[in-house]
Amino acid sequence: MQGVIKAYDPATGLGVVVRDTDLAEFDLASDALEGSVFRMLRQGQRVLFDLAAGQATRLRLGSEVDMGTPSFLNPADDSEVA
Repeated sequence: MQGVIKAYDPATGLGVVVRDTDLAEFDLASDALEGSVFRMLRQGQRVLFDLAAGQATRLRLGSEVDMGTPSFLNPADDSEVA
């Protein structure tokens, strides 16, 4: 699943991620960052995650293609007309 970090407290490891498809909020599982490149999360950061027992788990980065970046943000290379 894809989402955005709504809140994260590095001292406690508690946080909330908002799922893109329906804006549902999920607490981060205590082990959500284990095995991940993340050491810190910031509000608004885009992530891929899984759900287990109603919590976000296995946070990871995704390329813009994986994250479904809208095509208008990366338009196709149109040839200029001279």
